Amino acid sequence: MKREFRDYQEKLMQDLQDQEEASLYLNEALKDEDPRVFLLALKNVCEAQGETMAALAKQAKISREKLYCILSQKGNPKLNNAVFLLKALTQQCV
Repeated sequence: MKREFRDYQEKLMQDLQDQEEASLYLNEALKDEDPRVFLLALKNVCEAQGETMAALAKQAKISREKLYCILSQKGNPKLNNAVFLLKALTQQCV
């Protein structure tokens, strides 16, 4: 019998479309000592929610370039930028 496998990223994106799943996912990522884990989780949630980076940057009142920098592996966002980004993302969900 042949087993079918699903792509992990594809399944993750599908799961993160659910608001409750996305919230739990972000909360778990916050528990990690490495802040890059949270940034990756935040990027995944943004992508899963179907939000374009340009629209999200506009709502967060930061430049699109800065948003990409914040969410990159080498990103080192200031807390206020992360807060603006989270607020913009949650406004999309309401």
